[in-house]
Amino acid sequence: ETNTLPFQPFETQQGDILRMEKEHRVLKEQLKEAQEKHEQLQSGSVEEVSALKELLKKSVEKTEVSKNELDWFHQDLEIQVKKWQQEKKENKENLKALRNTVKKHTDTNDRYSKIIEEKEKQYNVSLNTYLETSNKFANEKLKLEELIKKSQDDCQNCTERAVKAEISVLQNWKETEVCKLNGIAANAEANLKRLKLLSGSASTALMLKSQIDSWETFVSNVKKQLEKVETEYEERIQMVKNGVQNCLTKVETVDLPSP
Repeated sequence: ETNTLPFQPFETQQGDILRMEKEHRVLKEQLKEAQEKHEQLQSGSVEEVSALKELLKKSVEKTEVSKNELDWFHQDLEIQVKKWQQEKKENKENLKALRNTVKKHTDTNDRYSKIIEEKEKQYNVSLNTYLETSNKFANEKLKLEELIKKSQDDCQNCTERAVKAEISVLQNWKETEVCKLNGIAANAEANLKRLKLLSGSASTALMLKSQIDSWETFVSNVKKQLEKVETEYEERIQMVKNGVQNCLTKVETVDLPSP
């Protein structure tokens, strides 16, 4: 017969010892696994620590280098700051000088602006005066041009009348002289004709030959003078028509004594 009662004083109920043994085995296995993991972790930690120490060493070296570089940077920065401060001072002085120059130019511009404004006023006054004077002169010029045109027209009319008058005088002188010479020539030719009629016989012709020759020469000279008078008067009339002045003179003639 199996005893199912608890084993006093180690069990409060039946099976507690078996359960505790089972739990003990489980705990031992867990402890073993934990020890193995601890050993693995300890081994890995040693390697990691070595690596970290190496990294730390390199970091320290880099830090030293960085510290030197930082010192150099601080030195350069100090130099740059001094340079910037000097440039700032110079720029400030330049700015002050520029402001003074700008003020000077502004004052000069204001002064010139006032001068220009005054000159513009004077110019406008002069321009208005000029325009008034110009309009006045233009009106006077127009009147003078009208008077000049009228005078030119009058002068042209007078010139044309004078030319016509001179031509008329020359024509009258020509006609008078031509008429006179034609009369002389006609009388001479009539006398010559009578002499030739009287010289019908040989004896008479011999006696009258000298007179006939003289009258023929006289008639020839009169005709030459007549031709000369007509030609010269026509030339003078043409010269007057062409505007040549001082042509109103008589043609010189030679008094031809009759035989």
